[in-house]
Amino acid sequence: MIVAAWFAIVGVVLVLTSVVGSTVQRLPLTTTLLYLAIGAALGPLGVGMLHLDAIEDARILERLSEIAVLVSLFAGGLKLRAALRDRRWATPVRLATLVMVLTVGLLAVAGVLLLRLPLGAAVLLGAILAPTDPVLASDVQLEHAADRDRLRFALTGEAALNDGAAFPFVMLGLGLLGVHDLGAWGWRWLAVDVVWAGAAGLLVGYGLGWAVSRVVLWLRRERREALGLDDLLALGLIALAYGAALMVKGYGFLAVFAAGFALRREERRATETLTGADAPPDVAAAALAAEDADEVATAPDTAPAYMAQAALGFTEQLERLAEVAIVLLVGGLLSTRTLAPEALWFVPLLFLVVRPLAVLVGAPMRGAPRMQRALTMWFGIRGVGSIYYFAYAVEHGLPRALADRMAGLVLACVAASVVLHGISVTPLMRRYEARS
Repeated sequence: MIVAAWFAIVGVVLVLTSVVGSTVQRLPLTTTLLYLAIGAALGPLGVGMLHLDAIEDARILERLSEIAVLVSLFAGGLKLRAALRDRRWATPVRLATLVMVLTVGLLAVAGVLLLRLPLGAAVLLGAILAPTDPVLASDVQLEHAADRDRLRFALTGEAALNDGAAFPFVMLGLGLLGVHDLGAWGWRWLAVDVVWAGAAGLLVGYGLGWAVSRVVLWLRRERREALGLDDLLALGLIALAYGAALMVKGYGFLAVFAAGFALRREERRATETLTGADAPPDVAAAALAAEDADEVATAPDTAPAYMAQAALGFTEQLERLAEVAIVLLVGGLLSTRTLAPEALWFVPLLFLVVRPLAVLVGAPMRGAPRMQRALTMWFGIRGVGSIYYFAYAVEHGLPRALADRMAGLVLACVAASVVLHGISVTPLMRRYEARS
């Protein structure tokens, strides 16, 4: 009976989302906020059907959030179509590096001085909450491959890059707590966790994305083979890049992003070479005109764009399903026991002080419109990435007493981000687009 009830609940959520989705987009809220409310209603704050514990069920949370982040990072790589020499890259790179490091540092200081946490736990808390989220930030990310908006590009690039770039600081926090080997004077952490793991992840992912896209395009254009299974191509490349990176001790998140970016870069290079145009061809219109998708998938001028757009469309659908599952679980984790009292001042500190200050110092965006800078400071969305890193830390030896205390802060920050950013994103982005 319980299984049947859960099937019915999931069905209602999905049907309700599909029916009211367009209506919600016109209101000052998002469907993510709806999922959170349903999860809270099913959990301890509501009818009590959903019984989860952030510590005891950390393995489940880690795996589900891991899948959600992987799919979203691959989609993020596919959305970022700008050439590496494009000056727009300067802002997301600074956001994902300097701003993230400053955020970790500021939160670590707050953790030691205000929360009275050990240094390792404070650094770990900063690393968990520093990365912005690629899953819940879809409303402020690039909307399509030809979107050249600088704000959306910056936020998309930041979320795609810093979920992998946060890993060294997670390992540093665990090392300072004595559950990870940092080496004498931190040499192992610097050499392995920072340099090798980051470089290996990016190189493995980019190499596999480049090789797979070249092979598939050759088969399609020259042999009219490898057609019709772009969803399996996307899933296979995600799994291949992630697994290969982990086998060489690289960061799998960076590898998956790099694989998606390499696939999109091959599309961009091939499109410019064949057509001389910067924007990808409209493959949907071409398919309708040809009345045969295989013709568009194998034609020299549309095959690259068709492959990239098919992979992006599929991963975006997976991303929505993952978002439903994770946010429902987050809502079900909320209770009067898990929400920490310190969150009443810690959440405003994160969103109103730490994030704006870190952006102001690390990525000042000189010359950008004032509203663009303000929105970059505000939309530091926290979500599934933070859930993953917390669950990862628990599964890798975070002491129970510290885990219990940090769980409330992490859940409070994620839930507050869903509510605050969910309510503000529609009116703020409409105003920004009107000014742009």
